[in-house]
Amino acid sequence: MSVSVRDARASVYDRRWIESIYREYLDDLAPLNTGVFPALGEIGHREPDQLARWFADSSAKIMTVCKSAAPVGFAMVVPGRPSPGRAAVDFHMAEFFITRAYRRLGIGRSAVELILDRFAGRWEVQEYMRNPGAVKFWRQVVAAYTGGDYEERVANGEVRQTFRSGPSRTRAG
Repeated sequence: MSVSVRDARASVYDRRWIESIYREYLDDLAPLNTGVFPALGEIGHREPDQLARWFADSSAKIMTVCKSAAPVGFAMVVPGRPSPGRAAVDFHMAEFFITRAYRRLGIGRSAVELILDRFAGRWEVQEYMRNPGAVKFWRQVVAAYTGGDYEERVANGEVRQTFRSGPSRTRAG
């Protein structure tokens, strides 16, 4: 299986592809009652506005996840932001999505490893506890990538993993 990640800003095709599957992404989040995504229209934002903000944010790294060069998902990495009482992080996985047809094939895990290797440093990934599939995915991927060398915190309805990444990182399994 050939998995790769590429800069979504480098291709109009990739941006249009992300726009075309954005509704599937929102549909996956809607049942979680996060309070954000179902309310986009209610607070005066439209889906194209949200995507435009993503692509306008020069600090965000938006990537297309590909299987054999065909898009199957996307990710957005943003710089870490200081938080009181927590160690600073370099990167935060702001968005990560694999289309339904390509899940549970190892594509997401491979893509995450490529992204973590590309952006070496201290990371934070967070999931809503109401999304058990995401919690399970990230726990497994982070544990395998770090060989168990990560911290996890559960608070305020969120699960957060913090860890270091880099291409020389030894992986278990």
